[in-house]
Amino acid sequence: MVYFIIIRGPLGIGKSTIAKKLSKILKAKYISLDRVLDKHDLDKEEGYISQKNFLKANEISIPKAKKILNKGKIVVFDGNFYWKSQIKDLIEKLKYPNYIFTLKAPLSVCIERDSKRKKKLGMAAAKAVYKKSIKVKHGKIIDTENKTSSEVVKEIIYYLRKTF
Repeated sequence: MVYFIIIRGPLGIGKSTIAKKLSKILKAKYISLDRVLDKHDLDKEEGYISQKNFLKANEISIPKAKKILNKGKIVVFDGNFYWKSQIKDLIEKLKYPNYIFTLKAPLSVCIERDSKRKKKLGMAAAKAVYKKSIKVKHGKIIDTENKTSSEVVKEIIYYLRKTF
């Protein structure tokens, strides 16, 4: 079965780690929306990134995702997706079955995880993105607090198998 997955949530929640592990297990192609935003200078705004720039990141990513999906492969997207319009845009334009997983944990957990990264984004960014991200409740919500990334991936795979 061909489909795409969106792994979303606040910064420091473990999206990239989980999306990469999941991609490896599913033999899927991994697309990081954060990398797209960075590569095309769409993340150079004060505070959080505008809806317009997230939709531009979609425009850039969708042709690549369509090629992969048309070849019968799964795509795993990773990003904050704190604009519901960005999620709806991907669903409308890709026209493939999809699964959305929203990762959640307390702000303190996200700040602590961010502080342990090589490229820290800082407390102010963590708070701003957290506040914006938690407003959007979309897809299957998975609590990541007190779970390893492997446990979260197992939970996602269990959910996927259950829905087939």
